[in-house]
Amino acid sequence: MLFDLRLFAHRFIKALKKPLLKLVAIPRPVLIVGTGSTAKLCQLIGGSGARRTMIVTDAILVRLGVLEPVRRALEAEGVDVAVFDGIVPDPPEEVLERGLAALRAHRGDSILGVGGGSSIDAAKVIAAMATTGKSPAQLVGVMKVNKAPLPLYAIPTTAGTGSEVTVAAVVTDSKKHEKSVVVDPKLVPVAAALDPVMMKGMPPPITAATGMDALTHAIEAYVSLWPQADTAMLCVSSVRLIFANLPRAYAHGEDLEARESMALASLYAGLAFTRASVGYVHAFSHKLGGMYGVPHGLGNAIVLPKVLDFSKDSPLAEARLAELAVAIGAGSASEPKSALAQRFIDRVRELNRSVGIPEKVPELRAVDIPAIARAACNEGARDYPVPKNMNLRQAEALLRDCLNK
Repeated sequence: MLFDLRLFAHRFIKALKKPLLKLVAIPRPVLIVGTGSTAKLCQLIGGSGARRTMIVTDAILVRLGVLEPVRRALEAEGVDVAVFDGIVPDPPEEVLERGLAALRAHRGDSILGVGGGSSIDAAKVIAAMATTGKSPAQLVGVMKVNKAPLPLYAIPTTAGTGSEVTVAAVVTDSKKHEKSVVVDPKLVPVAAALDPVMMKGMPPPITAATGMDALTHAIEAYVSLWPQADTAMLCVSSVRLIFANLPRAYAHGEDLEARESMALASLYAGLAFTRASVGYVHAFSHKLGGMYGVPHGLGNAIVLPKVLDFSKDSPLAEARLAELAVAIGAGSASEPKSALAQRFIDRVRELNRSVGIPEKVPELRAVDIPAIARAACNEGARDYPVPKNMNLRQAEALLRDCLNK
C-alpha cells in the first residue's frame, strides 16, 4: 500500500514538470557530419585556442588504432594530446576519478570524448568535475553542475546513445549496483563530429544493440506525454532511418552510407528524448544493467517490444504506434489503429531478430524480479512521462517474460 502511494505521489509531482521543461534552454552543439568530419572537428578544437586536450576513450579503440588519426589531426593543429583509455561500459565513479587525475596530470584545458555513449558520458562528467570540484555522486541529479565544464567535444564511434547532443550522463555506483544520471544543459558538448569512417569497425553485435538503443529513444520520445515543438518530426525521421539502415549496417559494416544514416538517426533520437524523455524500457534496462552488467542498448532492445505490448492499449500509444507503422511502410492510415500498432510492434520484433537480438536476459534471476520490478516502477513513476502507468504485478510479469527458462 505504501509503495502504491509513493508511485501516486511521484506521478502527481511529475505532472508539474511539463511546463517547466519549456523554460529550460538546451544548447545544441556545432555538428560536423560525413566522411572527414573528424579532421574538421580537430581543426575547430585547435582554432578555439585549446592547447592541452585529453581524449577520453576505451582501451579497445586505442588497441585498434582508431585514436591515431584523431591524435595526429590534433597535433597538426598545435594541440598537446593525452589519452585516458580507462573507460569501461557504464563507468563507475572510481574510473571517473582516475580520469580527473589524468586530466590534472596533463594540465588539460579541454576534453574530447571518443567512443560509445560510455566514453562520451564519462568525458562530460570529468569535464564537470574539473571545474566544479564535485565528485560524481555530488553531480548526480538535475542541475547540479554549478559551473561551466571544461570545453567538451565528442566523436561518437557508435550510433545509439545520442550522447553527443544530450544533457545527460550515466554514472554507476559499483557498490550498490545502481545507475544514476547527471542531468544539466551545461553537459552538452561544444561540437561533435559524426564521421561514418570512425564507425565502420563497430562489431555487428554492438551495431545491433546501439541501433536498437537509438530506436528505443525515438519510440519512447514519440509516445511521451511531454512532446515538444520538433520532437515528433525528429522521432519519425529517426525510426525511418533505423528500419531502413540498421540491417545494412549490421550485415555490411563498411557501408559508409548506412553508417552515416544510423549516426543521424541516433542524433535525431537524442535531440528528441532530451526534450520529450523516455519511458519504462529505460527504467528496466537501467536496473538490469546496474545489477547484472547487461549493456544498456541490449537491455533496451530486449525489453522494448514487451513494454510496447503493455502500452499499446493506451489511446495515445496506440495512435502513435499506428503512425509509426505507416511511416515505415507497414500499413496505410485507413487501417484500424489497433491493427497498425500491433503491426509496428511485430516489425520491432522482426528487426530485433534480423540483427541477432535475443528475446531473453540470460543473467536475470527469478529471485531478483521483485526488487527489479519495484525499482523500475519507481523510476518510471518518478521520472518518465509514460502513456500508461505500470503497477508492481505488471512489472513482475514483464520481467518473468525475460527469464531464460
